[in-house]
Amino acid sequence: MDVVINGEHKNVSSGTLLELLKELELDPRAVVVEHNRKIVRRAGLDGVTVNAGDAIELVHFVGGG
Repeated sequence: MDVVINGEHKNVSSGTLLELLKELELDPRAVVVEHNRKIVRRAGLDGVTVNAGDAIELVHFVGGG
């Protein structure tokens, strides 16, 4: 299904936000997720279904110094 992730159209499998992060090989502990303009807390990622046309913003933290 087609969704918009960080402004780019991507074809992803259906499922939850947690499953999407696994598909994208992102650690849910290091990512902030915005789904259709609402921040989703880490504990709620498995309870939000991704639908065609959804807008998802992913911000991941990078360590270093």
